[in-house]
Amino acid sequence: MSYVIRILPRAGRELNRLTPQVFGEVAISIAGLGEDPRPHGSRKLVGRDGWRIRVGRYRVIYEIDDAQRFVTILHVGHRKDIYR
Repeated sequence: MSYVIRILPRAGRELNRLTPQVFGEVAISIAGLGEDPRPHGSRKLVGRDGWRIRVGRYRVIYEIDDAQRFVTILHVGHRKDIYR
């Protein structure tokens, strides 16, 4: 059973700022979260709620609601900026 992906407005704006090539890679990774919200390489964040996946030099920060079967995308950004 798959999960519904929700993208917060802030994360949507961050996605729109990406170059077309990076946007495509990140979009494919986000779509994959619908089938497997904890893919190989994903990590639980320490010090804050959420999970992260790596897409090259970019990171996608998200939360998983197993009861409602939602994956909520919180932030998308370059690794040097995303954890601030």
